[in-house]
Amino acid sequence: MQNQKPILVFKIGTSSITDKNGNLDEAVVLQVAHQIALLHKKYHIVMVSSGAVGTGKKFIKNYTGKIEERKAAAAIGNPILIHKYTEAFKKYKIPIAQSLCERSHFSDRIKFLQLRATYEELWKNGIIPIANENDVVSSRELKFSDNDELATLLAAGFGAEILLIGTTVNGVLDKSGKVVTRIDDFNDKILSLANNEKSDAGLGGMTSKLTFAHLATSMGIKVVIFSAREKNSLINAVKEKTGTVCVPKVVSKTARQKWLASGSLVIGNVQVDEGAHKALLKRKSLLVVGVQSIKQQFSIDEAFEITDENGNVFAVARAKISSKNFEKNSKQQNLILAHADDIVLL
Repeated sequence: MQNQKPILVFKIGTSSITDKNGNLDEAVVLQVAHQIALLHKKYHIVMVSSGAVGTGKKFIKNYTGKIEERKAAAAIGNPILIHKYTEAFKKYKIPIAQSLCERSHFSDRIKFLQLRATYEELWKNGIIPIANENDVVSSRELKFSDNDELATLLAAGFGAEILLIGTTVNGVLDKSGKVVTRIDDFNDKILSLANNEKSDAGLGGMTSKLTFAHLATSMGIKVVIFSAREKNSLINAVKEKTGTVCVPKVVSKTARQKWLASGSLVIGNVQVDEGAHKALLKRKSLLVVGVQSIKQQFSIDEAFEITDENGNVFAVARAKISSKNFEKNSKQQNLILAHADDIVLL
């Protein structure tokens, strides 16, 4: 793209823009539009907005949250949500576009490139895409875990500079309830701060946000988790004046490697021995002789996680051979299961 601007992805949760009855809080929508309009001058922006199910569920009689009811609620709520955003951005003469994403947009390289080309065309014309999962058609097995994941896949796949995660709390809280203003490393102490509770309206809690913030920072993306309901919170989050700032790692991964590590639909799981683990850390290919066991099966060209002897995931790879062929040739000394170019360390 000409006149390339850095990319900013902003995700806002259901509870941040709706009340307990599922009604959109229009004051928040207007506040978000005002701030996004200001940031739009400096960044190419993707908004990932929850709230479709929350907005639409009141139209479903005796709503209980079953998968079919959620799909129906999303079908009702999405056009309402987009209409409200369209009206809010009209004041700033910024058109918006709806982007309903499915997991296959990230697991299939060709579809992913088409998605990226579409977004670039929107940005070139000054249009802000608003993304959400295509709940109406997404299958249970291939759903995003929540919009935190969708936002992270978009940020990592497009090489975003910053990912803003807007929620109802002021950031990641420590044991005494104070905001942790900065996270340099996602160690056990930090991850233990996650509150497993989630809102009635949304799917994910702080565990989800920390999980995907960890992935995003490993891809070199700065993440800020903050309260989206506070005045000027987006602007302050970009300036690191509010919320929890998750510091990005210094990385030099190609676009394809970023896509493999973040957006690829991981099918299998392989456990390797200590020798293979050390070799992979030195950017070597994975040979079948270094594999201790296949935990989950996979086909050729499918992605699989690589774990060490303790079960810790430390890499993602794309298979040169299927797991069935691996089992037939497990004693072959120089047979490559995954080439070094198709392995991304996490």
